[in-house]
Parts: sequence; C-alpha cells; structure tokens
Amino acid sequence: MATDRLSPLDASFLAVERPTAHMHVGWVAYFDPPEAGPRPGFDRLATHIATRLERAPRWHQRLAEVPLGLHEPVWEDDPGFDPRAHIHEARGGTLGPVAEAALSVRLPRDRPLWDMWIAPELEDGRVGIVGKAHHCMVDGVAALELAAVLLDRTPEGEATEAPAPPAALPHTRPSARLARAAADRAREGTALVALPVRLALRPGAALRMGGAIARAAVPRAPMSPLTGVSTPDRTLVTATRPVDDLRLVRRRWGTTINDAVLAVCAGALRAFLLRRGDEPGALKAMVPVDVRGSDDVAGNRITFVYVMLPCDEPDPVLRLMRIHRATSQHKLRGDAEGTDAALGALALAPRSVRRLAARAVAGPRMYNVVVSSLPGPSLPVYLAGCRLRAIHPAVPFAAGHTVSMGMCTVGGDACFGCYADRTVLPDAAGLAGDIDTAFDELLSAG
Repeated sequence: MATDRLSPLDASFLAVERPTAHMHVGWVAYFDPPEAGPRPGFDRLATHIATRLERAPRWHQRLAEVPLGLHEPVWEDDPGFDPRAHIHEARGGTLGPVAEAALSVRLPRDRPLWDMWIAPELEDGRVGIVGKAHHCMVDGVAALELAAVLLDRTPEGEATEAPAPPAALPHTRPSARLARAAADRAREGTALVALPVRLALRPGAALRMGGAIARAAVPRAPMSPLTGVSTPDRTLVTATRPVDDLRLVRRRWGTTINDAVLAVCAGALRAFLLRRGDEPGALKAMVPVDVRGSDDVAGNRITFVYVMLPCDEPDPVLRLMRIHRATSQHKLRGDAEGTDAALGALALAPRSVRRLAARAVAGPRMYNVVVSSLPGPSLPVYLAGCRLRAIHPAVPFAAGHTVSMGMCTVGGDACFGCYADRTVLPDAAGLAGDIDTAFDELLSAG
C-alpha cells in the first residue's frame, strides 16, 4: 500500500527542532481591500482559504511515526481535519504582536503542521495574514506555491484551476508501517553498498561532491554576537524597497540580483552590529538554493551553499564585489550540485547517522546567519477580491542562532523579513532602518 514518506531532508528539519528553535517557515502578508464591493470579513476570508486548501493535499495531512524509529514518518490524511481549526482571527490594529505570538510557539505534531491568522481590517485599512508551516512540510518555494491555490488573477476570482488533488493517502496500522519501513531500509542498504562503485564510475561528480562538502565545512563560522545562546521568542522585522533598486545594483556593477540581496544583508548586519557597539566581523551565511524539478510539488527540494559576508568591510562596493566573486566561484565549481549529491548520498545512511549529521550542519559552528531570497508573484493577484501587496518571509534558524534574513519579491517590491530572537536581540527592530542604510550606501556609491 503506497505511502508518502518524509524525505531525509524534510526529516532533518524535525531532527534539529528544539524548545528554543521551532522550525516553521513563516510569513506576514498584506492585502489592499477591494476597490469595488464590500470588504470581506473574517468568515468570508476563512471560508475562501479553507475551500481552496481542499486542492492542496499536504495541508490536510499529518505525520504518522514508524515503530521503533526504523525509518522516517509517513504522511497520511488526517481523518478529523477541520481547516477552521487552523485559521484564527487576529484582533488588533497591527500584525507585529500577532506575528510575535504566532511564530514563537511550536506547531503540534499530531495534526497538519500549519496555522494562519487573519486580520480583516488593520488600522491602516489593509487586510493582513500571518502564517506558518513546518519546514518538514514546505520550503520557501513550496510555501509560495500555495499562492497558486489561494490567489486569483482577477478580483472576481477567475483563477486558473489548480490540478485535481491525488488520491487520499491511506491510514496504515503501525505493523504495516514497520514492515514497509524494513523493506525500504533493505533497498537503501543495497544502494549504500553500491555507492562507492557508482562514485568510482563518475569521478567528476565524486570530486564535485567532495569539494562541496569540504568548502561547506571550512572555514568554520567565525565567532559572532549573532550566535550562541538562543530562546524561542521571535520577532519579524519588515522592510520594503523597490525591486528596481536591486536591478540598478545588478546593472551598475555586473552582478546578480542574489548578489545584491546578499550585499544588502551584509551591509545591514554590519550597521546593526556597529549600533550595538560590537566590532563587525565576517559572517558565514547559509544560502538555500532551489533545485526543484517539474515533478517536485511538495516538501523540500533545496540544497545549500555557504557564502562569507564581508561585514568587516566598510566599503559597500567592495562588499558587493567580494560576494560576487564568491558566488561566481560556487557556480563555476558546481557547489550547489555537489552539496545536493552529498545530501542524496547521506539519505542512504542509517537514520541515526542522518540525525547526527543534521544537527551538526545546523549548529553555530557551521554558519552564522541564513539569507534566503524568493521570487514571488510578479503580476497582480487577489484573495477574495483583495490585492496582494507584500509577503515578508520568516526564514527559520536552528538553535544557537539568533537571526535570519529573507526577501520575497511581490510585483515591483522587494519585501524583506528579518527574523530574530527578540530576547537575545531586543534591538532587532532597528534592522529595518539598517536595510535602508545598506541600500542607500550601494546606490550612492556609483
């Protein structure tokens, strides 16, 4: 009987979750109310979301453990699923307190791993939504693909229909899950034995994989005020700039949009550390890279590269060019592909080995900060007639870390989300101004 087993990468996000580090992907989204017709209230918005989620199977499935921990859990449909139990009304004039409360709490494991809060009318007149979904369920790209289900291309709701959902995942007895897990582990054991032969037949791929592993581990992350003790308390600091600012940086210095985002984050973190009275040093950033294929529709299909952010460099253009050289070398060497191959090889190892590796890779010795950028919808899209204006991402970070930085494009805007431990970094709100400062430094340097 077919089941949908959690991939080793998906499972790693369960393995690294700690009481001080909840591994959910989060977001804060803002919408304009309809230009014509009545403003939708909470019930209308909640019903719209609940109805559309019928097309998104993963959002009404839960995890079922395998006895004895022999293999990763499997997804199964939740027989008692009620979408309205996951959709809550946010009462208040701003989303900041809602996001802080929502993102600081762990998702329960015995039901579908997501929640949303809807504010039908904020004090500035907009509609707001705070959401979170566990990283084992979605990566940033998969979370954004939810927009294809929830959002329409016109205010009237004439959206392109989403594909029909697959058949429901069956419920299986623990004994059946154990038997299937044993069979899967046997097949994986055979593949693990054959791995050295496969690598010997592809020496180029083996060298690329080995080089990517070595460059990920060395140098180790520098000591930094941004790594160390952490708490579960979170805040999401938001900032918005025109995408044209990033394009101008790209054209002026012949880099990429992603280079510009990394340079802005490096400049913002430098300014933040200086304001705190800390000496800014170089920071090692873990940068997720999407390797999703056309058949990948759920879960995580990402790998990682590691980029040194020269926060110790006062010249903004030199910071940008050092980042550009580093990312260009990553592409030339195929580091993303090498790391992806290493993750594939690790997937054949015993579960205990995978869990130890996940915790080592997520530790503060491996990196200081996560920086992620995502392409959001470029054309106008609507939720129950309300036009989407911004999505600010909350990129999760593991225990021992205190801040991550994400950027999502929506229309002509670059929407930044600085996700921080608000207890360790009580002055994190200043990061919004630091992002503006970093942009202004780059734009005025030319």
